[in-house]
Amino acid sequence: MFRWRGFGAILDGRYLIVNITSAIFDRSAPDLESCPDESLPEFAFIGRSNVGKSSLLNMLAGAEGLARVSTTPGFTKLINIFTMNRTWRLVDLPGYGFAQVARKDSSRFNQMATNYLEHRANLCCVFALLNSGLTPQQIDVDFVQWLTSKTLPFVLVFTKTDKISATARQANIAAFAGRISAWFEQLPTVLTCSAKTGQGREELLGVIDEELRAIKAGRALAAPDVSQDAGRKAGASDARKSRPDRARPW
Repeated sequence: MFRWRGFGAILDGRYLIVNITSAIFDRSAPDLESCPDESLPEFAFIGRSNVGKSSLLNMLAGAEGLARVSTTPGFTKLINIFTMNRTWRLVDLPGYGFAQVARKDSSRFNQMATNYLEHRANLCCVFALLNSGLTPQQIDVDFVQWLTSKTLPFVLVFTKTDKISATARQANIAAFAGRISAWFEQLPTVLTCSAKTGQGREELLGVIDEELRAIKAGRALAAPDVSQDAGRKAGASDARKSRPDRARPW
């Protein structure tokens, strides 16, 4: 089964997570070249259209309206970047899977997001969002396989937990685990959240806090352990060849 993890340092029995004191919209970038410099660590959020990504980002930042929420699936079409505490960034990547958007694009996954994920040197972790109310969707399975093939550090986040019973949610998560289990020596971390109730906020911020602490200590968050067979099939040996081979500026 998935690893259920508690993140962050503990002091007097309480979790210490990153405290967001400022959240500022930086820019909407149409391509990788238009993104800001790579001086700050970045945490990217991506998922199937209508997974609740923008609402989740607003909940996470504690700033209603930071990320624009729309009832139209596939609304986010640019790389939206927000600077947090002036020291790290949240990145809202275009969603995938909405038919009208897919027909206009040359691939199932937005090329703009693909370029960002493959080539952004200061990307620390990808939060792959999945709707907890749905049985495994093939496009989500395909996307996780793609992340695995690129050996990108990622966490699976099941959203909209307030809209489904705990029993059904656990069944959907277990079914998804069954679809991807053969690719890993140890399955990825999974978190659950609700933008409506705020459930999962501490755990999500804990992941970010853990990575920021690791950066200060000279470490990096590891990608999930991929099985040898899956690694060969997915092309993991070729992973990140395009990323700049240089020390991070932070």
